[in-house]
Amino acid sequence: MDVLKTINAILAQLGVVLAGKSQQIHDGVACLLAGGHLLIEDIPGVGKTTLAHALARTFGLQFARVQFTADLMPTDLSGVSVYDRAQEAFHFHPGPIFAQVLLADEINRASPKTQSALLEAMEEKQVTVDGATRALPQPFFVIATQNPHDQLGTYGLPESQLDRFLMRISLGYPDRLSERALLTGIDRRELLTKLKPVLGAVDLATLQRSVRAIHASDPLLDYVQNLVAATRSGKWFVRGLSPRASIALLHAARTEALMAGRDYVAPDDVQAVIVPCTAHRLSPVASAGRGSAEQVRAMVNAVALP
Repeated sequence: MDVLKTINAILAQLGVVLAGKSQQIHDGVACLLAGGHLLIEDIPGVGKTTLAHALARTFGLQFARVQFTADLMPTDLSGVSVYDRAQEAFHFHPGPIFAQVLLADEINRASPKTQSALLEAMEEKQVTVDGATRALPQPFFVIATQNPHDQLGTYGLPESQLDRFLMRISLGYPDRLSERALLTGIDRRELLTKLKPVLGAVDLATLQRSVRAIHASDPLLDYVQNLVAATRSGKWFVRGLSPRASIALLHAARTEALMAGRDYVAPDDVQAVIVPCTAHRLSPVASAGRGSAEQVRAMVNAVALP
């Protein structure tokens, strides 16, 4: 398989559905190739659900969508055991979480109890129901969409759950040219039905193994550790990145290198992914006067390159 040709074909197909969002598409594909989970935070109607559908179709993966609401229960996700009178036994009926791509739509509209039901699935790739542990299909990729916290009926995601998402991105409003294409072109839902898989689950697994083989030199690892140490210094953020977050940052940088056609990680790769990989895990100090993404960028500029 020609890795670079395949990745370019994936990006090109997704770009037809989400015009003008090349960076967000790139980050979404990188997150999937890295084997992580993606959080998309934005107002309703900008294409969050469309991106999730398009990713699943392009990679040829089984897709399920759950609309998170205040009355959604954990068993609505994981499934439930139902008693069969004829066989005098309980039979497990799997929930939508047993899909390769799960779209958790408006995740912060569900209660914290239901949000936490995803924790085991996202981290361990398994769920426990009625005392029995069941493995989830591979690959297992959660795409969660989140509305801004100032909107009615939302619950903020706890830090423990935010830490399970490899990346957080925002789609934003389309530019004028892209919005004109939306107004005059084919409906996005109709375009989705025409998408053909560019590769399958087996090919995706091969690409994910290729990510782990990307070389990271000692100076590059020093740079990653210096960035992580800066987050823990107390100068920039209230709390620093965890070891899980530093591993995620390096893995995402490896994916960035693969998508650029290289077999080694460069500092540019780390800088390209550090904001979507870390901003949702960090809270700026009170004196910062700016958001977490801007604070991460300022910190990166202050840390010397290797």
